[in-house]
Amino acid sequence: MKIHLTSVFVDDQARALSFYTEILGFVKKHDVPVGAQDRWLTVVSPDEPGGTELLLEPARHPAARTYRDALVKDGIPLAQFAVDDVRAEYERLCGLGVRFTQEPAEMGPVTVAVFDDTCGNLIQLATKPR
Repeated sequence: MKIHLTSVFVDDQARALSFYTEILGFVKKHDVPVGAQDRWLTVVSPDEPGGTELLLEPARHPAARTYRDALVKDGIPLAQFAVDDVRAEYERLCGLGVRFTQEPAEMGPVTVAVFDDTCGNLIQLATKPR
């Protein structure tokens, strides 16, 4: 068994696609119309095009909004992305205008930072210990 797909709830799929591809560097994998206004819209890491997909899922369901908004209010990231160097990625993303809610910090054997994805979520970056 392996994780094939996970999702983040987003306010606007077009804006989310722009942020996740143009700023974060993911690659669009699937873009299929679903109903009148939504899409099955996934992105993947360019380093693992056959790897786990991230679904940019519309946050239309009231429970999704309540859950997501409560996490943001409490400062809890919805997802975590692995990077080789959190501090370097922090500098790169700050240079692109990304707003961080937590600067890089050592947490035991990992370094983490948290940013706002502009789509309603907090995302944590983490560097695994070598």
